[in-house]
Amino acid sequence: MAASKSKHSGKKPGRGKPNPDAALRKHLVELLNGGSAHVTVADTVADFPAEKRGAYANGLEHTAWQLLEHIRMAQWDILEFSHNPKHISPEFPEGYWPKTPVPRDAAEWTKSVQSVASDLRAMIRLVTNPRTDLHEPFPWGDGQTLLREALLLADHNAYHVGQMVDLRRALGIWKKS
Repeated sequence: MAASKSKHSGKKPGRGKPNPDAALRKHLVELLNGGSAHVTVADTVADFPAEKRGAYANGLEHTAWQLLEHIRMAQWDILEFSHNPKHISPEFPEGYWPKTPVPRDAAEWTKSVQSVASDLRAMIRLVTNPRTDLHEPFPWGDGQTLLREALLLADHNAYHVGQMVDLRRALGIWKKS
């Protein structure tokens, strides 16, 4: 009978120590991607009507463009900090929000959506790289680890995705579940 991977340990029976971070990395990817207990960023921006991207809804502080760009800017900053010791974060809070409530055009919206997806894939590559220590503090930080940054990114995105869902509901453009 061929050796098979143990369902629970992440290792082949009788073959050395299991990788204790294998399951953690898998769960981090699921959390970063969303879709389990959270709506994904991609779901909230899919088919977003161009004429509503800069619209405010009564009682809500941000437009879809502002939320999308904020997600993009913060995610990029977290990603860069996580792998680039020379990275300098933008000024807070102004460096994390767009200057206008509406994109210049459809191309700017599309570029932002694509950047969010690309940077998320890059963070997932960092998290899934078995040579990357999830627990070792970055030499250039104040004790931050890749694990902390991945959790921060997932939490931040989930928070603002929730705001985007609320905005879409208030604007009458959210799909019924």
